[in-house]
Amino acid sequence: MEIKQELNGSILTMKIIGRLDASNAQELTNALNASLNGVTELIFDFSELKYVASAGLRALLMAQKRMNKQGKMVIRHVDETVMEVLEMTGFADLMTIEN
Repeated sequence: MEIKQELNGSILTMKIIGRLDASNAQELTNALNASLNGVTELIFDFSELKYVASAGLRALLMAQKRMNKQGKMVIRHVDETVMEVLEMTGFADLMTIEN
């Protein structure tokens, strides 16, 4: 997995590339913890995310909980396979997803 970040004022965009699973979910959590201070909008760009496992979902849920307190979170450009996982787990109902 690769994470590309772009901060524009209080809007942070994180592009997640590759696979988000148990081997690297902590890397995403660490990046979020280091980057979310002062952020009022978190945008995940999933256009190049090919797979998400339960550990990755946990990292997303933690991000959503934090952003509920300090602003909003949006997931954009979700691949069909990743969207199936989000829908089957109920995450699609908990998070704002835009394509």
